[in-house]
Amino acid sequence: MDVSKTGGLVKLKINGQTKEVSIRFADTLLFTLREQLGLMGAKPSCHNGDCGACTILIDEIPFNACHLLTAEVIGKNITTIEGLKDITVQEAFIKHWALQCGYCTPGFILNTYALVKSKPNATDKEIDEWLDSNICRCTGYQEIKAAVKSVLQSGVSS
Repeated sequence: MDVSKTGGLVKLKINGQTKEVSIRFADTLLFTLREQLGLMGAKPSCHNGDCGACTILIDEIPFNACHLLTAEVIGKNITTIEGLKDITVQEAFIKHWALQCGYCTPGFILNTYALVKSKPNATDKEIDEWLDSNICRCTGYQEIKAAVKSVLQSGVSS
């Protein structure tokens, strides 16, 4: 079956494992992650790519899962918040109280993880640019920036 036209059974590389799922051509990655695979870390919110609540990593680059069709990521490495365990970024968010309700936190953590890996010497301006892709309605962002800076200053790559 040609997945690019009709959908069908596909294999996805998610969090270091290969998962087989049945998709329709129009299924977004956000839908597939949540409804087919039970991975609830990527959150539905704006559904138009403005808020970052559905941020995931594709080959270690942040993307909004609401903007990607599942068919577009076949053969790529997908990382969700569930795939990151006991990493420095998560510890920093806890230490610096960089979360409130937690709805946006997975997106911020994944974005920060990618920033630290790709730009270990990020400037304040670069940090702000990376954080601009995520919206938090509970904090003033100061705690989030403090968490990001602490990870960058520690020299740890994740």
